Amino acid sequence: MSDSLLPAHRLLPVFHLCVLLVLAPAAGARAQEPLRPDIEAFIADMAARHGYEPAALRAVFSKVQPRPNILRAMSAPSTARPWYEFRPRYVESRRIEGGVRFWAENAVALARAHSHFGVPEEIIVATIGVETLYGRQVGGVKVLDALTTLAFDYPRRADFFRGELESYLLLGRELAWDVTAVRGSYAGAMGLPQFLPSSYRKYAVDFDNDGTRNLWGDPADAIGSVANYYSSHGWERDAVATVPVAVEEAGLAQLDTTNILPERTVADFIKDGITPLAAVPTDAKAALIVLETETGPRHWLALQNFYVITRYNRSVNYAMAVYELAGEIRARIKGEAATADER
Repeated sequence: MSDSLLPAHRLLPVFHLCVLLVLAPAAGARAQEPLRPDIEAFIADMAARHGYEPAALRAVFSKVQPRPNILRAMSAPSTARPWYEFRPRYVESRRIEGGVRFWAENAVALARAHSHFGVPEEIIVATIGVETLYGRQVGGVKVLDALTTLAFDYPRRADFFRGELESYLLLGRELAWDVTAVRGSYAGAMGLPQFLPSSYRKYAVDFDNDGTRNLWGDPADAIGSVANYYSSHGWERDAVATVPVAVEEAGLAQLDTTNILPERTVADFIKDGITPLAAVPTDAKAALIVLETETGPRHWLALQNFYVITRYNRSVNYAMAVYELAGEIRARIKGEAATADER
């Protein structure tokens, strides 16, 4: 997050006043040197399928600065840490106290999102807290640089990031952005909720009805968009997300803790010697997950709503951090409400 020429939310007011570079006509454009072949092939594909002028896209990509540091960051994601190292980075006082403030400042939008989408306020708040510390860490990398680097120099996920680069250019055209100026994370995620371009196009909503989908400077839009994302991925209203369990060690080796898709019923797990330590419907579908604590492995049953959180970031560590941070924020809110009632 060291690149901080201009934070992305400061760019938004001028987005609609500028003409997107990729929409500029090619007529009169000076001859340009061809780019590397794989980028030229991408440009040709965008021209054929989406009507872009090749010369205008070459002008865009000529401004790209390769970012090898992004490739290093992608090779060592923080979510790969053991849970006992990962948890203190996200379930901590700044994010708890910041979440309480963010909730208080945006209570109306959060309540409306809960009512409309069924996603609890604390889950929405905790997601934004984990992602960007409530907008304080939205990223300083140019999104075009990040996505181009990953699309053409990160073979393991090149197809995925070429799709995101395509979505980014389309999003910029739709919202009249200067795509060479927008900043976000090293993976190309944007705004308070850190949406990738494809998610921005599909799930971002104008939740305050001001005519724009602004995920940087408009908390209401960010709140509604996170709730819409979770709802669209199958969030179940008022359902349990995860419960801790006790396991019988003798049968544990036969159970799969790598598949996070909830496919077996809680009753099936109980038959296998897995005992829920909190109330949970026995007909609910779940998966068995394990996290490394300082005292050894601990197991949970992860149900549909936990799986939905992993659609935001496909990491059990990430989903558990959101879930536990949400619980801490909710407890603090309830505690403060109870104290106020006693006065």
